[in-house]
Amino acid sequence: MNKRLKIFLHIAFWTYMFLSPLAYTRGMGMLAYLVNCVSPLLTMVVFYADYHWLTYKYFVAGKQRYFLMINAVMVVSLGLATHYWMDYAQVLFQPDPALRMEFSTLENVLYTLRDIINLIIFATAATCISLSQQWYWADQARNRAEAARTDAELSNLRNQINPHFLLNTLNNIYALTAFDAPKAQSAIQELSKMMRHILYDYQQPTVSLQDEMEFLKNYVRLMKIRLPESVEIVFEPHVTQPNVSIAPMIFISLVENAFKHGVSPTEPSFIHISIFADEQNIICDIRNSNHPKSATDDSGHGIGLRQVERRLELAYFEHYTWTKGVSADGKEYHSRIHITGWKEANKNLKKENANQ
Repeated sequence: MNKRLKIFLHIAFWTYMFLSPLAYTRGMGMLAYLVNCVSPLLTMVVFYADYHWLTYKYFVAGKQRYFLMINAVMVVSLGLATHYWMDYAQVLFQPDPALRMEFSTLENVLYTLRDIINLIIFATAATCISLSQQWYWADQARNRAEAARTDAELSNLRNQINPHFLLNTLNNIYALTAFDAPKAQSAIQELSKMMRHILYDYQQPTVSLQDEMEFLKNYVRLMKIRLPESVEIVFEPHVTQPNVSIAPMIFISLVENAFKHGVSPTEPSFIHISIFADEQNIICDIRNSNHPKSATDDSGHGIGLRQVERRLELAYFEHYTWTKGVSADGKEYHSRIHITGWKEANKNLKKENANQ
């Protein structure tokens, strides 16, 4: 609750409590009113003793026995004090015994119990309100800590992509320099375009899907430089909304994986990349011929795909599905990421980034 609103509600409630004797008794003088103010005053003492002190010091600390004992002593003492104060006020302000109100023993007991029960109610209410605030603050702290941890982990994963991606790309360019220097120069130009995306766009929580696709196109052109023309490579973007945005470089590892396992120097090979986006959905569908590496080839170690899975979990939790696997005949590998409700997910991603 807003702090000012909370203070206003406290003031409004206790103003009502202190003015209520005037509403229920006609012709009450100032002296009689002040006498009646003792009851709400003692009620306020019980309420704020529990609200600000006893609940925090004893109940929350696990000392419920001391909490109950102190409350019992306080409530009974102040309940008796309220009753005896009213009796004393009659003697003090009404000298004539004949005009004083007389009560039987049973009535005195019942009135005392009434005052004690009234104080118990306020003590219980104060404790419940105080505990609810404690639980709310603790829950908020846990949420902030979880958001900070998630954002830190996501940032760490995003930072890991740069060296992983650059290592693979530089290895490709290095291979080109051995047999085709002009192609290697062209590859460096393509890499410079991609580096621009990494340096200027990559640091934002989301980027335009159009920019992301341009990044992927540059990568595909870079890979095609060193591949024979017999490899069938198709890149098909289908974006119906210009304002579609996405977490940056979330698909690059999938495309890298397609080139790593989808191209054979001796067998027919193909790589088909399709990206679709509308108001609600983003779909990245990649199909490639399956030419798995030998058991002794541990290049990459699957780091890229693990990063994709973790980044999807952190950035689009409960907003995505990822299906992947090899066809029954073992000749085709298929990977499909479907992000739903991307606008809402991106808002959460930007909010967490802002909180950091």
